[in-house]
Amino acid sequence: MKLSRQLPLNALRVFEAVARLSSFTKAGEELGMTQTAVSYQIKLLEEHLGELLFIRQARRIALTATGERLLPKVGEAFVLLSQAISDARQEAGGILEIRSTPTFASHWLARHIGAFQLQHPGLAVRILRIEKPMDFRQDNADVAIWRGERPPADVEAHELFRLRYAPMLSPKLAETIGGVTTPADLLKLPLIGGSSKWWGIWFQSNGIDTPLPGTITIDADGALDLEGSAAIAGHGVALLSPFLHREELEAGRLIMPFDIFKEDDRTYWLISPKSRRRSTKVIAFRQWMKEALPPWAAPAASSDH
Repeated sequence: MKLSRQLPLNALRVFEAVARLSSFTKAGEELGMTQTAVSYQIKLLEEHLGELLFIRQARRIALTATGERLLPKVGEAFVLLSQAISDARQEAGGILEIRSTPTFASHWLARHIGAFQLQHPGLAVRILRIEKPMDFRQDNADVAIWRGERPPADVEAHELFRLRYAPMLSPKLAETIGGVTTPADLLKLPLIGGSSKWWGIWFQSNGIDTPLPGTITIDADGALDLEGSAAIAGHGVALLSPFLHREELEAGRLIMPFDIFKEDDRTYWLISPKSRRRSTKVIAFRQWMKEALPPWAAPAASSDH
């Protein structure tokens, strides 16, 4: 028997739209069908399955237990079909959309992505900064660089690295107290950060276990690019990553008085939708990231984790 006769594809497409929109009318508007035609397709699918899919009420509809079981797989199947058609038409090959945490996007990815484009001249790259957890069902991205304890369960994930942080400040700010020669000197200056937790850990690792002064300022909610900009402007001392702020250190806009680090408790991950695990452009970007990141960034390099 032909696959098209085994699977009522049109009815499944209508079912997915009705379930997603919770409305026969809205599904019809989206699909360009009358409400009668939508109802007919749902009836055909229910007869094919021998089970009801929706509970019809006066002003609303709800999925039955059978409908609840069917919807996730049907939704995933149409995503895969859409990706397959798009790839076949080479529409997806033209643009690689990357979502990234803000500081990594601006301080590493944007500075290095040109090398990737030289290797793949036919592929345009779009980089968008993300501030919230990724949801590939709503965000039409190919890949994302995400920082967290663990990646979401429903994505393809590859561990990248963990960062280390050390105090950094502008040279002019250091000069205001005659230079910074000991960790205790930092207590004479404003400390940048929304929380004293990390600063407390860093000072304790240097044998300083005293209450921090009430000079912690500029709450950037963990946005390292904003904290780095504030440090460059001389507003205080920030715990920053030498990996992400290498150019600022080399240019002398920031100085790092001590090679004593606070290790991050979260990991940077490269994640992508499972539906795109075989995508040529996703595989190419993943391989480039593996080659472009410094050797210490390999997951097995425990000394920097």
